[in-house]
Amino acid sequence: VQLQASGGGSAQAGDSLRLSCAASGRIYSSHVMGWFRQAPGKEREFVALIRWGAGTTSYANSVKGRFTISRETAKNTVYLQMNSLKPEDTAVYYCGISRSGYSTRENDYGSWGQGTQVTVSS
Repeated sequence: VQLQASGGGSAQAGDSLRLSCAASGRIYSSHVMGWFRQAPGKEREFVALIRWGAGTTSYANSVKGRFTISRETAKNTVYLQMNSLKPEDTAVYYCGISRSGYSTRENDYGSWGQGTQVTVSS
């Protein structure tokens, strides 16, 4: 499976953006898709995940209540709706597929897409 992330851009604090992650190849109901982000000089960190079949989700505390992860099975696409953006949300956002089920650990994910830049100014 290959993943292609898109939808990043520049925004003001308080604005919204929606990221997309399109998958080529078969996605199984047991697959877990995750969004991570990496700010300059920092390690990649977990943002949100969704189990493809059941649609169950989990979020990092830093984005809970502001970001929503969803999937559209007919389009093999995962979305990340980001509301009430803050400057600290500035990062390159990546999507990946977990090889270890319901995990928030970067090392459990693979098939990373190329990332999409999100820049939030105050």
